[in-house]
Amino acid sequence: MRQPTSPKHGRALARLQAILALAFGAATLVLAVLSAWMQFPRGLIVLASAALALFAALFGLVHRGGARIVGLVFAGALAGACVALLFTLGGLLPALVVVGLLLTLTAARAAFRVHVALPPAPRPQRAVLFYNPRSGGGKAERYALASEARSRGIEPVELAHGEDLETLVRDAVSGGADALAMAGGDGSQAIVAAVAAEHSLPYACVPAGTRNHFALDLGVDRDDVVGALDALVDGGQRVVDLAEVNGRVFVNNVSLGMYADAVQRPEYRNAKLRTLLDTIPDEIGPDAEEKPLRWTGPDGARCNGQAMLLVSNNRYRLGKLVGSMTRPRLDEGLLGVTVVGESSDEHVQRVMRSRPWREWGAQSFAVEAAGPLAAGIDGEAVQLETPLRFSSRPSALKVRIARTHPGASPSAIAPDGVWDALRGLAAIAAGRAPRHGGYALSSRGAVAITGG
Repeated sequence: MRQPTSPKHGRALARLQAILALAFGAATLVLAVLSAWMQFPRGLIVLASAALALFAALFGLVHRGGARIVGLVFAGALAGACVALLFTLGGLLPALVVVGLLLTLTAARAAFRVHVALPPAPRPQRAVLFYNPRSGGGKAERYALASEARSRGIEPVELAHGEDLETLVRDAVSGGADALAMAGGDGSQAIVAAVAAEHSLPYACVPAGTRNHFALDLGVDRDDVVGALDALVDGGQRVVDLAEVNGRVFVNNVSLGMYADAVQRPEYRNAKLRTLLDTIPDEIGPDAEEKPLRWTGPDGARCNGQAMLLVSNNRYRLGKLVGSMTRPRLDEGLLGVTVVGESSDEHVQRVMRSRPWREWGAQSFAVEAAGPLAAGIDGEAVQLETPLRFSSRPSALKVRIARTHPGASPSAIAPDGVWDALRGLAAIAAGRAPRHGGYALSSRGAVAITGG
């Protein structure tokens, strides 16, 4: 279990990290200018090789058999050539630029970390922890969660093979449980969170799954599995949203398209990357079967086509160097809708020519298709009858979080762009809290910079 960082120490550490990020960034910029001046026009060869490598890699991904092997081998050879050219043509300068960029990004990420002083909440009288002994490669047993829970006055309930988790949770509530916690994957977290929200009970997320995406965005320290139990001892409380599709609650997202088809395959659990690669030609390759979807865009226009969709419980932060693929907030009362792929709508096609996806927020969303659709709900494979009707459930869940944990998403005050990052780092270096209106934290908790 981790010890809390004092506010004074945290502010000093964050200031140091911000100063380092600014210093590394300035030095890297100078090195980059020198490198470009010394390499011109030879640097154009590197850029051309990198572009060809990317094209070859994409060609290999969407084809099978010999075409895939040729494309990926060619891409690897070109990537290797790029690295060799960087060192032979430019000496140490290109390598120093890369190192400088990595150091700048690392220091900036650390400086923008937050800790939220959540309001205290009364300790439950009969808290119950449900745990899946198979999740996360056996984390529950490795961390002795059952005995750790008992030592804190929390009743542990093991999910045995073949048992229905929802039934166990409802039985516990009927027996007088006044707080619920789940140690397992995000699919299991959604089941327990839904029952907790239904009965207005506090809920704690124990990161004992494989990826623990919900825990990350809640502000639970994913490396402190045992410490997460303290949320039901003396933790603080925040209120977050849930979302649902056709009446089924989810905490993270529902995917349709390539990823959803991949998780349906029995081999996915044991070979995730290979299964995803094998799915790509089926979805976007030259012989892909058309599975047109229909939906309404943010401007009210009807869209249709073969696409990959991700509908999330609040919006993801996409395409950013800091905090990408996390959700800055879980209390906006909105779904996040992300569309990748083809559409017959001309406006959508124009937007996607500038980037390969478009995204927006909505309180509700619907998807139509000719028949049932394969979907991945919080990473679990399901088949859903169409139409799919998504909706947000604002302020549905009372979440308890340990005092030593961040209490907010890693992207809660992350900058949107370079200038925003520079202003934020300058503010932290000067001892002030960065202002970030787009992703300001809820007034339920005050932001205090604690650094890495």
